[in-house]
Amino acid sequence: MNIQEYFARISYNESHKDADLQTLTVIFQRHIQAIPFENLSMHCGETIELDLQSTYNKIVRKKRGGWCLESNHLLFWALQELGYDVCILGANSYKPAERAYSAELNHILLKVVIKGNSYIVDAGFGGAYQAWQPLMLISGKDQPQIPGIFRFMEDNGTWYFEKVKRKHYIPEQSVPIADTPELGNIRKMYTFTLEPRHINDFQELNTYLQVSPDTILQKKSICSLQTTEGLYALVGWTFTEVKYNYMEDVDLVQITTLTDEEVEKTLKDKFNIVLENKLVP
Repeated sequence: MNIQEYFARISYNESHKDADLQTLTVIFQRHIQAIPFENLSMHCGETIELDLQSTYNKIVRKKRGGWCLESNHLLFWALQELGYDVCILGANSYKPAERAYSAELNHILLKVVIKGNSYIVDAGFGGAYQAWQPLMLISGKDQPQIPGIFRFMEDNGTWYFEKVKRKHYIPEQSVPIADTPELGNIRKMYTFTLEPRHINDFQELNTYLQVSPDTILQKKSICSLQTTEGLYALVGWTFTEVKYNYMEDVDLVQITTLTDEEVEKTLKDKFNIVLENKLVP
């Protein structure tokens, strides 16, 4: 594994002699704009291995993306290589349908400490809930970014992460709609503690997510990528393009239904992914 090869994969060619916030921010943005959040392996009959060399080969050499366990693990390695004080944390993600957080850890994120300040760095949430910059770990403070306003709330050592939602404008519809009919405009994302974790703590989860028929990852083939203006998302045969803040507090959402042939072409054109095995969307 070679940090220069990783830099080439994310099109990063600036100085990285200082393990500072500015460098972290640029590397993080390049990472999320180059490496899709995707679970296509599961829908191509491939097994996802949770060891660093396999993840590196898949994402850096084969130019694929990955889900949170892979993308954040790779980023963890890269930041360590650059001399950052970084550790892995585990989270329980929120399930809107059940209005509850998952009972088991099912997400991984990173905590980076710079000059005594802690930042949360998570390159593996994907879609419209992906932050674009490291977030300062501070309770109750709104942190506005292009995708929206993010916020942490801390209660007795447990941290809650949420995003303020914006309205969506879909050209086929005449009125902007809220993206989910939930009450209020807050989207709960996950809860976590600051207990450091090791990637091996997630081996069981990695296996479970690939075999359990109940998870959203089993039910849908997902690929999403952050762009300079918003994001692309391919879920099954549905391709969505989002442009953030198209109008004041409104995101432009364009939705297209694709044929099987178009799915393959879209993966190549929009996500720069060419699969080795046949995808069953």
